[in-house]
Amino acid sequence: MIAYLNGILTESGLLRVVIECSGVGYEVQVPITTAEKLPAAGAQVKLLIVPVFREDSHTLYGFVTNAEKDFFKLLVEKVSGVGPKVALGILSHLSIPLLQKAIINGDVTTLAKCPGIGKKTAERLVVELKDHVNATITAKKGLPAYSELHSYATAAETSGESEAFNDAVSALVTLGYKLPDADKAIRKAMQKLGNTATTEVLLKEALR
Repeated sequence: MIAYLNGILTESGLLRVVIECSGVGYEVQVPITTAEKLPAAGAQVKLLIVPVFREDSHTLYGFVTNAEKDFFKLLVEKVSGVGPKVALGILSHLSIPLLQKAIINGDVTTLAKCPGIGKKTAERLVVELKDHVNATITAKKGLPAYSELHSYATAAETSGESEAFNDAVSALVTLGYKLPDADKAIRKAMQKLGNTATTEVLLKEALR
């Protein structure tokens, strides 16, 4: 079983990369949110791997963080009708904090905007994952269980996002951005500027 790959990134795309390890090139499917974090081709890179072996295909799915990998596995293993490709599409469209918030708050509208997800599948995501997501957040924060995630900040904190990231997303929403668009814009800004960028700097970059 392949747990991770650590090698040279020889090819890089939005949903597919190739990593060379000891002379062997491994094709790995990745969500856009992972591809955004990767260096340029030719650099050393490490990806956490979820292998999916079927009779007609052997596919590797890669992620930079454990949060991304664990959420992918949760989608595939716990939600009926959601396979690896649909799970990859969900993670490509929304970041982990936004997915957690949408699931806990029952935001079917936001979830249904993901590619390959209709209203019924979005409803299944909420029903089948709400307890799992709530338990994950509770365990990470060491708090009693709660049913509502009242702020984007809480979800961002449990997924390793910075306070500046959360504040910048909230500011864009206040300016009239839709939450998924704000999330995407600040992700791109943070990818360019780094995790230490302040809220003000992230906003300036996102609004360019």
